[in-house]
Amino acid sequence: MLDPAGSSRARRRGLMLVLSSPSGAGKTSISRRVLELEPEVTMSVSVTTRPRRPGEREGIDYHFVDEARFRAMVEAGELLEHALVYGHHYGTPRAAVEAALAQGRDVLFDIDWQGAQQLRERAADDVVGVFILAPSLEVLAERLRSRAQDSEEVVRYRLARVASDVTHWAEYEYVIINEELEASVAAVRAILAAERLKRRRQPYLSEFVQRFRVEPAAASGGG
Repeated sequence: MLDPAGSSRARRRGLMLVLSSPSGAGKTSISRRVLELEPEVTMSVSVTTRPRRPGEREGIDYHFVDEARFRAMVEAGELLEHALVYGHHYGTPRAAVEAALAQGRDVLFDIDWQGAQQLRERAADDVVGVFILAPSLEVLAERLRSRAQDSEEVVRYRLARVASDVTHWAEYEYVIINEELEASVAAVRAILAAERLKRRRQPYLSEFVQRFRVEPAAASGGG
């Protein structure tokens, strides 16, 4: 990507793209597809005390830690945000995110509303929030059961939390009703494109615009 000043990479600070939703609304599927299509986006890999699910990989899906290690990370200030979700602790390692933003890379977060609130408190200018909704409670329940990753007891617990979780939709800049995956992915990519073009994320613009502030004679080559 060429910036107006002619460098090989836009001289901008990256942004934090936060996707939140009730469990089962599809944010993880959307996240994975966006990562496939957007080379400048990297995934924030959370730490969690939750047991590993079938197919999940250490360091790729999550960093799996025990309660003692998680508490130590919190006390040392190593996490940008952390929350207790469905009985397990989740958190975002600070160092990797800050390095990516400084390099002009966007970081995608698949976190709940509690984590999103903490990120806004710590880095409001960098955060872009998108809340994902399922088309209906019935569709949400079907998705939770069809993925066969949790027991029926856990599914019922997650469904009971939906009414509370969805009350936070108004805290986000954007809301997507996930009726069809590719349409939702396209909407997220449109949000990304618009947010990258905001003035505050293009610090080179002031210098670039100054190049047009020349005398008419100089611009025409006249003497």
